[in-house]
Amino acid sequence: EMNDPVAIFQEGGEQFIKGDYSSAFELYTKAAELGELEAHYKLSLMYNLGYGVEKDEGKEMHHLEVATIGGHPIARHNLGCHEWNNGNKERAAKHWIIAATQGFGESIKTLMDVFREEDGMVSKDDLA
Repeated sequence: EMNDPVAIFQEGGEQFIKGDYSSAFELYTKAAELGELEAHYKLSLMYNLGYGVEKDEGKEMHHLEVATIGGHPIARHNLGCHEWNNGNKERAAKHWIIAATQGFGESIKTLMDVFREEDGMVSKDDLA
């Protein structure tokens, strides 16, 4: 279907696997415009890595934030990594805590590492 965001997203994934990044980008963009959160997440990765598009941190962050607001736990985790890398450690920890409560295991591991390495940054209560 021309307006089925899931079908459009899936076709984008097939094109991506084939290495046709420009077609994948177009399909992901259309799916994202139709509200497909996973498409926003994939677009953030494409902008981050420069697959089918020029690297663009602003556009990467836009799609990452839309996916995060929509409840995408991996996008939330990646947003936490971005915050950490920019020195916003408390914001990073909050993103990871939310992603962990959404069931994303990598965020739990990251929080455990932060708890061990950054004295007082994350409490045992945060990890409960």
